[in-house]
Amino acid sequence: MKAVATIHGNVIVDHIERPAELPAGHVRIRTEYSAVSPGTEMIFIRRASDQKVIMGYSAVGIVEELGEGVKGLAVGQRVACYGAPYVRHAQWLTVPSNLTAIVPDGVDPQEAAFAGLGAIAIHALRVADLRFGESAVVVGLGILGQIIAQIAHAAACPVAGFDLNPERVQGMKQHIAYAYDNQEQLEEQVGRMTGGHGADSVILCASGPGEELINASMTWIRDKGKIVIVGDLSMTYARDRMFGKEAQVLISRAGGPGRYDASYELNNTDYPIGFVRWTEGRNIAEYIRLLAEGRISIKPLISHVVPVDEAGKAYERYGPGSTTLGTIFKYDHETVGAKAD
Repeated sequence: MKAVATIHGNVIVDHIERPAELPAGHVRIRTEYSAVSPGTEMIFIRRASDQKVIMGYSAVGIVEELGEGVKGLAVGQRVACYGAPYVRHAQWLTVPSNLTAIVPDGVDPQEAAFAGLGAIAIHALRVADLRFGESAVVVGLGILGQIIAQIAHAAACPVAGFDLNPERVQGMKQHIAYAYDNQEQLEEQVGRMTGGHGADSVILCASGPGEELINASMTWIRDKGKIVIVGDLSMTYARDRMFGKEAQVLISRAGGPGRYDASYELNNTDYPIGFVRWTEGRNIAEYIRLLAEGRISIKPLISHVVPVDEAGKAYERYGPGSTTLGTIFKYDHETVGAKAD
């Protein structure tokens, strides 16, 4: 089967063996679309060695087969799924059922393909611990930052967005009222929307050197406010600013509890809801619910739909100054099969 890989800094469409075994608790999925996570995947490409790495972690497709013990799913259903190494840019996927969510009729599968980024966005907001009416500043309005801002807005949190790229800022204004490419204007708006107290949380989706950005964020938050780091940002900052606000600097790890835990993912052992309310899998399902209820819209963020055979060209659109947001790979229906009714 076809899969998108990186080696020596290049992107290739490789042919790999389709797994024959279907472990207990897993489902076999015929991929319709998989979504590019530009931040993570561009890092993989830049760091690629002579060891081939299959990329991707977010997709949507049709269930073809159920492993022993799988409950709540049926062959022919469309599901969204998230989490490498089970979910990849590949024609067929073998995924623990904990890492899937049913996609109901009426939800665009192209939007559902971003379930991984959706879960990451939701978990970042949970780390920020925002309650109804509490405010957020989202810095870095790439695809992930835009999803975070939309979800925060849907939860009735006052939100301001910030990015140095004016095209991304204009795109964000389709969904939230306050987005800026000018720091002074952002700071004025933060003062207005918080009564001068400062934002409850700043969520950083940018990457690169972090000292200047984190120090600036310390001035945007209220006393005892939170800074949540989501992007690949170095964490260097001034102690006196942190001390002055008794600020909390937190990092958000992937899509929520269960990520990187083999018992949850590989062995498909769910956490009891009474102890862990929002797991990785429940965050995936929550993203799909937001789409189904029309509370967020991802379609305007999809810049390119690319046949998987042309995957290499897709990554060339990313880089400094890029205005490309969402990219999805489409899988050949002749090979992969048509959508279920």
